[in-house]
Amino acid sequence: MYKNFGGRPSLALAAVATAQFTVALDMAVMNVALPSIRTDLGFAPLDLAWIVHIYALTFGGFLLLGGTSSDLFGRRRLLTAGLVVFGIASLAGGLAQQPWQLVAARAVQGCAAAALAPAALAVLTTTFPEGAARVRALGIWSAVNAVGGASGVLVGGLLTEYAGWRWVMLINVPLVAVAVGATTAGIGSDAGRGGSRLDLLGAVLATGGIGLLVTGVIRTDRYGWSAPVTVTTLAAGALLLAAFLVVENRSLAPLVRLGLFGNRWVAGANLFVFLAAAGQFAAFYSVSLYMQQVLGMSAGATGAAFLPFSVMIVLGTVIATKAGARRSPRAALMIGGMLTAAGLSWFAAISPDGSFLTDILGPSIVGGLGIGLCLAPAAVAAAMGVEAREAGMASGVFNSSRQLGGSIGVAVLATVAASRTGTATDPAAFNSGYALALTISAAVFVLAAFVATVVLPRRISSGPQTGTAPIALPNGAATPAVPARPAP
Repeated sequence: MYKNFGGRPSLALAAVATAQFTVALDMAVMNVALPSIRTDLGFAPLDLAWIVHIYALTFGGFLLLGGTSSDLFGRRRLLTAGLVVFGIASLAGGLAQQPWQLVAARAVQGCAAAALAPAALAVLTTTFPEGAARVRALGIWSAVNAVGGASGVLVGGLLTEYAGWRWVMLINVPLVAVAVGATTAGIGSDAGRGGSRLDLLGAVLATGGIGLLVTGVIRTDRYGWSAPVTVTTLAAGALLLAAFLVVENRSLAPLVRLGLFGNRWVAGANLFVFLAAAGQFAAFYSVSLYMQQVLGMSAGATGAAFLPFSVMIVLGTVIATKAGARRSPRAALMIGGMLTAAGLSWFAAISPDGSFLTDILGPSIVGGLGIGLCLAPAAVAAAMGVEAREAGMASGVFNSSRQLGGSIGVAVLATVAASRTGTATDPAAFNSGYALALTISAAVFVLAAFVATVVLPRRISSGPQTGTAPIALPNGAATPAVPARPAP
């Protein structure tokens, strides 16, 4: 049985929000600093991308382990440990003198984020009662999360230009200190699931399988999708995950209880977020590069251009939160998915001689509102019918679905854009590639809305959903960062 002892709700929410803001900010803030890091530390061109890739690899690979560990060993304990390690790794990265030191620090950051992200919102399950209080808490967290991710490019640009690239790492240290203080003061002690043990074989298979899939996907920029090394890596990852499913089906204490997916809310929400992350991350990639390589905007100006998008995400989150206590999340996901598809379709009309006012502002308003409508409802849907003792497990699954969706979406649509562009390097050619990628991103959101319509139940079952828990998004609701991947 999962046991929780006391806590101060307002400080608990502050701790969770600050922790997720830090992770969301860190995902985006690093990208803008890459050119300065390369000059200062002497990174080889092809090695520079690993500053971003190693974080995605360790974060995605250890999410399932982190989620279930928070159920077994206590969420406050794992959240605190993850924050402390994240802060130490950030300090080490900010003081790095050699390329390998920064890459190592980013790897440790990813592991720490995989521990704290699934634990963070699972804390709210034992802090806020079901109903309006929990919906409001989740809405506040979603808004803060969105601001952290969406402001990362702007913050990164300002820090890199006026304080130096090291501050994109060092800024995490005071944020972590605030989060640890709020965690200690506001989150009650929790004993975890006494008598249970960690499924080590399942952990090895899941971490290895997801890690190989992420590795294979992010290295397509160097080797291509049909290269033997890519095919072999992806096949090995798939085999390990197949073995993981066999082991989990037979385990008495599985890392992920496969029966979770018999719940249509859980299954539908995870499929929805996989598709939505694929479309969203790929769209941010395309729009960011369009603004810089076609419109000629600087990194700082690109970050500022995403501010209307951030504002609309927050507005959409507020609207979804106010309606969330009275309506099923299914309706919000359907509407939000279609509205985002409309915004991305508008984005796909970009032109080589466009501008912020004619090609960016309008689609940002529509698309940002649509994504904001999806955030909290997706988290609520993924937790419907999940018992409190498995909240961390469900959160880890949800995080993994989003991380894999985002990685695959960027890789696939970057390849699509590059194929359309070919060997040309003029703005019109770049514009054509990004427009195609945005069109496909819009289609992916239409598919996500269809999943919400068909898979999710039409109504919430009568009576309270005892023990259900909100699910933590892994890397920010909106991360308009430019991935460390060469432009087509």
